[in-house]
Amino acid sequence: MNLLSRNRWFGLAAAMTLAFAAVSLVARPGTGLTAFADLFGLLMMLAGTGVFLENAASRPGPERWFWVLMAFGLSLWAFNQGAWSFREIVLRREVPDPYFADIILFFHLVPMIAAAARRPDQLKEQQRTDLSTLNFLMLLVWWMFLYAFIVFPHQYVVLNVAAYNHRYDVLYEAEGVALAGLLAYGAWTSAGAWRRLYLNLCAASAMYAVTAPFLARAVVRGTYYSGSFYDIPLMGTIAWVAATGMTARQWQLQPAPPRIGYRQGAIAQRAAMLAMLSLPLLGLWTFRWDHSPALSRTFRLFAVLIAMLVLGGFIYLRQHLQNQALIGLLEKSRRSFENEQRLQSHLVQREKLASLGHLVAGAAHEINHPLAAILTDSEKLWARERLSSEQDSFVRKLVGQAQRTRDLVSSLLSFAQQSSAEKTMVDLSVLLPRSVQMLALQRHNSRIRVETLVEPNLPPVWGNGNQLFHAAVQIVANAFDAMQGMSGGSLRISAQRQEREVVLQFADSGPGIREPHRVFDPFYTTKPTGKGTGLGLSAVYGVVQDHEGQITCQNRPEGGALFTVRLPVPGENAARAAGAKA
Repeated sequence: MNLLSRNRWFGLAAAMTLAFAAVSLVARPGTGLTAFADLFGLLMMLAGTGVFLENAASRPGPERWFWVLMAFGLSLWAFNQGAWSFREIVLRREVPDPYFADIILFFHLVPMIAAAARRPDQLKEQQRTDLSTLNFLMLLVWWMFLYAFIVFPHQYVVLNVAAYNHRYDVLYEAEGVALAGLLAYGAWTSAGAWRRLYLNLCAASAMYAVTAPFLARAVVRGTYYSGSFYDIPLMGTIAWVAATGMTARQWQLQPAPPRIGYRQGAIAQRAAMLAMLSLPLLGLWTFRWDHSPALSRTFRLFAVLIAMLVLGGFIYLRQHLQNQALIGLLEKSRRSFENEQRLQSHLVQREKLASLGHLVAGAAHEINHPLAAILTDSEKLWARERLSSEQDSFVRKLVGQAQRTRDLVSSLLSFAQQSSAEKTMVDLSVLLPRSVQMLALQRHNSRIRVETLVEPNLPPVWGNGNQLFHAAVQIVANAFDAMQGMSGGSLRISAQRQEREVVLQFADSGPGIREPHRVFDPFYTTKPTGKGTGLGLSAVYGVVQDHEGQITCQNRPEGGALFTVRLPVPGENAARAAGAKA
């Protein structure tokens, strides 16, 4: 695309400005020139508003709000122009001074200032909509207060046309300079397409800010008429802004990381602080040194009080929203940290079990051969009738210890040989009651009450039924052993679905676990010597990991231990494939 094609809209804007200038300089003042100038300006403003709204509809995220606010400001400008056109063309009367549409004209720059202050060119965390809206409302209230404090008393409280025109022009000029300054700062701190956009809007705003005072003084002197050469910069500004909106569609407006030191939130807070601090000073000036009529001074004092209440409420609400956002961020960070700790613990535990499994497998096989010989010879020696009572006692102890060692070796081999077995769809609503029934038959003298709560229509999980059954038996047996020395107890087993997981919980009323974070470590046990190997829950951990699940242990606040097992629910496609395979 050549240079002329890339800048065709700017060329069209320049041509339309030159055409308006030619008509303005050649035509004589009159009804025709007035109608031409008013309608030309109105149509240009409406066209620019339409361009900005179309950009807003086709642009994403923060950039959309930039174009929406710019369109809103331009639409207020168009409303003022429409009011002038209606007065001069339809009613054929001169525009009074002051005019109600002057208020709309003054506030049309506020949304544009808010758009420039949002900085959509900066790549930053997604700003909350409520905070963005609150910032815009605070900015609007501040400019409303300035207008009410400086201009309004001379406009409607005690009419003073000369003072009204002077103060309106000064405040409007300050507003235009603020907009041009924000756009210039945006161009200085941005790059690429955003810099071109800011530079064009800044140049158009600067041209309007420089020429607007001349038009205002011409109105005061009575030398202004619609279509005069004073309107040429105004039409050029509107055409330039509209051309910028059209050309921006060809630019790649990509946000970039903010420069070091740029903090939008800090700037907004400091601006709000300065605004609040200025209100008591303005109230003091009004009370001590304002020589305006009493009615104007009273109005200004009430404006200060109302502004203090409204802005104070906004600042409090902003601080409350920021505190809530900070609390949410801290909670999110805490959950993230806990998840990372849990993941690290799982990885360490898994590696620990894998390494220990290889070591245990080799050691168990080496121990098993001499142990079998010891046990066989001990049993033969025990079978002889010539042993004395003391020898018989020694042999009996030897056989018992050899059998205990054999059980330990068997547990070690079982632990070391954990591997992925054949998996099918497992119905946990049947598996859990079976595990409880088996232990209840073995410990029928126990005074432990067991309650099993299974959610109706609990989805099946993909796994090995035998491994999951023995894992459930081990957890239940561990709870029974913990409550064995008590006068009684209760075990509550629940199974329910939570999103894409089946959650099993085993909650007992026992004494709890001394070190919950070590309960899955191999050989860790709190049972007396000879009562446990410390490998049962480690094997359960390996089974759950093999099923792509998670298992955690913690002490309950009301007492007792809580084991939580999370197993994934297979998707519909996986469930159908598993059913077909079965």
